[in-house]
Amino acid sequence: MKYLDLAMDAAAKLGAEYADIRVQKTTDQVIYLHNLSLKNTSNSVLYGYGVRVFKDGAWGFAHSNVFSDDAVQATVKRASEIAALSASVNKDKKLRLAPERGYIAKYETPVRIDSISLPLAEKVELMLEVNRVMLAYDGIRQAVFYLVMHKDEKLFASTLGSRLELNTQWIMPMINAIAVHEGDSQSRSFNEGGCATGWEWIQSLNLTEKAKQVAEEALIKVKADALGPEQRRTLILDPNHLGLTMHESVGHPTELDRVLGWEADYAGISFATPEKLKTYQYGAPIINFVGDNTLDEGLATLGFDDDGVPGQKWYIVKDGILNEYGSTRDTAMEIGLEASRGCNRATYYFDQPINRIPNLYLLPGTKELTPSELIADTEDGVYIQGQGSFSIDQHRLNFQFGGDFFWEIKNGKLARPLKKVIYKSCNPEFWNACDAICDERWWRPFGVINCGKGQPSQSGRMTHGAATARFRNIRVGGSQ
Repeated sequence: MKYLDLAMDAAAKLGAEYADIRVQKTTDQVIYLHNLSLKNTSNSVLYGYGVRVFKDGAWGFAHSNVFSDDAVQATVKRASEIAALSASVNKDKKLRLAPERGYIAKYETPVRIDSISLPLAEKVELMLEVNRVMLAYDGIRQAVFYLVMHKDEKLFASTLGSRLELNTQWIMPMINAIAVHEGDSQSRSFNEGGCATGWEWIQSLNLTEKAKQVAEEALIKVKADALGPEQRRTLILDPNHLGLTMHESVGHPTELDRVLGWEADYAGISFATPEKLKTYQYGAPIINFVGDNTLDEGLATLGFDDDGVPGQKWYIVKDGILNEYGSTRDTAMEIGLEASRGCNRATYYFDQPINRIPNLYLLPGTKELTPSELIADTEDGVYIQGQGSFSIDQHRLNFQFGGDFFWEIKNGKLARPLKKVIYKSCNPEFWNACDAICDERWWRPFGVINCGKGQPSQSGRMTHGAATARFRNIRVGGSQ
């Protein structure tokens, strides 16, 4: 596309120390089925470009959806003017960009069946079948199937000489059943959070069988007992549940812009400040968190970030010790890192890229251990599956989590189902309380498609993962 070179030439003539342009076409399709009624189908396309100019230690950003020589040059000029104004305001705080080179490359999400191109009728028919299965159970009053499909087609160029073509897509199905019994209602969901792949993933999930499990467990849950008063108990958490826990208590606290205090929206800054690097005991020695923007089917696996930095893999927590952060070209230099870890991402063409959580996962245990063996080795505890409510403080330190399905453990067995369970803990108490993680056979990913951050708000995407793990002496009790 000629506009890439035109924009970079215009930026150079205006004295940019660095500049880039991101031409992006985003296609979204959403289908929402409530019971057997199709409540919503929507198709949206957003197409335009965003230009960044770095000048005198400050950024300028501008965007447009008009494709013409004059419009592109005017957008570059506006970005340059904004950079100059930003530099005049922040005279005592000049940003620096970590070294990077140019790349000429292409990346595409591996997809066999394009989900957006598939006929709408075929998708809706599957959704109707799934909801019929759930509604066939006596006591199930509501069934929901929510399906989101997303595609980004992106061209990127920078004054470093980069010319990138990046075509990525993902899909997210969520089914939910609500059961009613004796004045109470409880829900159970199947929600893997999304996956960077095509319709072939939906075909592999066997959602009609999942619908039976969801409905049956919703009926079990609505008739279950509440746990009772809070006390210190052992927790066993499944991979799906741990996806949200690590997102909030590890992912966000290790975004370097939060660490630096640049970002405080959506639950604040971070306790994991730079003086703690390489020394702070974030978790037990068996805790290893990896940032990995090369992960197969990962939602943050994009080939390159919006700084033009390639996807990488690194330890964020290693053997329990805080090791590194998720960084960008401008945040990395603030703590003396030699290079960015490639975590700068924007949602749409009109969004300025911001420091984002990478694909972040907990490594499995190194010794053979199954969830059944872990339960059998636990005298008194609670087993939590799936995700529920959460709350976390402004430093990402103290938190509270619920779940989707609960079992009480007594003498190494699942004794009875529970409902209305929450647990409370803090960093580093929680991750230091982990004494066992199941092996790699039980490792499962969980995707996040709605990570809110920034003003104006953007929705980020990333994949987490874990094997079932045990945590000792955590405050666990019943909720209202």
